[in-house]
Amino acid sequence: MSGAHEDEATFGALPPARGRGFAETWCGRAWLKALEDTALDGEQLKRGRARARAGAVGAVTVRPGRITAVVADRDGAAHRADVLVQRLSDAEWERFVGTVLERAGHAAALLDRDVPPHLVEDAAAAGVELLPRVGDLEAQCACGAWDHCPHTSALCYQVARLLDRDPLVLLLLRGRGERWLLERLTALGAADAGAGDATGEPEGVRADEAFAMGDILPALPYPPPVPQQAGAPPSPAVETAAGSRVDPSALEVLAADAARRARLLLAEVLAGPSLPAGRGGDGELTVAQDAVRLAAGAPPPSVVARLAAGTGRDGVGMDLAVRAWRLGGAAALEVLEEEWEPEPTAAARAQALVAAAAEEGGHPALVPLGGGRWAGAGGDVQVRLGPDGRWWPYRREDGRWAPAGPAGRDPGMVLAALLEGDGAW
Repeated sequence: MSGAHEDEATFGALPPARGRGFAETWCGRAWLKALEDTALDGEQLKRGRARARAGAVGAVTVRPGRITAVVADRDGAAHRADVLVQRLSDAEWERFVGTVLERAGHAAALLDRDVPPHLVEDAAAAGVELLPRVGDLEAQCACGAWDHCPHTSALCYQVARLLDRDPLVLLLLRGRGERWLLERLTALGAADAGAGDATGEPEGVRADEAFAMGDILPALPYPPPVPQQAGAPPSPAVETAAGSRVDPSALEVLAADAARRARLLLAEVLAGPSLPAGRGGDGELTVAQDAVRLAAGAPPPSVVARLAAGTGRDGVGMDLAVRAWRLGGAAALEVLEEEWEPEPTAAARAQALVAAAAEEGGHPALVPLGGGRWAGAGGDVQVRLGPDGRWWPYRREDGRWAPAGPAGRDPGMVLAALLEGDGAW
């Protein structure tokens, strides 16, 4: 079968299934019947059901012809489990689409993310078996078992729960994703509608089919509520070869960050005019700034090192950048890594504030260094003026200048807190 239309989907790990059955719909029950009729050892099924019920099955990836997940044993050991299913041929998919188009109710059900029994029965009459039959579920597990083991059995029980929630998973497993199916239905439906009869006039539509088509496009639902926090993304089931540049831990960091930002954007959209534009995001950042933003989220050390190397920073430089970011985001990072020259009026005002701070605080005057920076007594402390008019305290650490506290509008107060240690890290 051609791979041009292949797709895949990953579903996050489901919570333990204590106190409930694994299959509540006819589709899920039919899936489990195929499993139970295929497995040779009922004890392995029993152990797999217990592992699935305990929540030991990780994220499930569904591809055409294959489902994959990592399943944990009681002792914590993890095994990759795969279950293979025969994919439908191109000719079988065309017969299936033709079966759907024969009855408007079939198309309506698919658009409503349902695969009803009568659709499966009509497809079977056309020679297209959607549901797996005895012997169709082929097990492959890293534990080395040649038949269904507790790990592949647990995966199958988890898939039954997925089918309860989204029966279209079955179509993807058989070889075609939702997008392909909808595009094919739309294309063939439009062709049939334009064909007409022999006189060139469009054919009529039966009353019951027209009535069924009325519910294909339901009313838009109410906007979803904003979740309290971003959901945890599934761990990617990625196998990397030696020397590969793919880092699964880095992918997890990016997925978690995307979820967090998506939640903020959703809150911004639902708030409408009451929330200033851009409040929900981090604004436009450069690659170097965005790397620091990601590193400030405390990812694994290997990811921090990769972010540092990718932006030309060493480990200490990235640590200082993260400290600046946590104090004030992109504005604080700019003060750390860039020098700037205030325009003459702003420079004169800043110098006047510095002089007044020396008189009121009773400490030696700060020495201008240029670039919006003034040095304190002894040369081990600085106050830096940012483009936004705020003053930032800095202290020399191991030969480098490090952010030493939050910003303020008065250089005297910032310097006093720095010298007294109130704002120091």
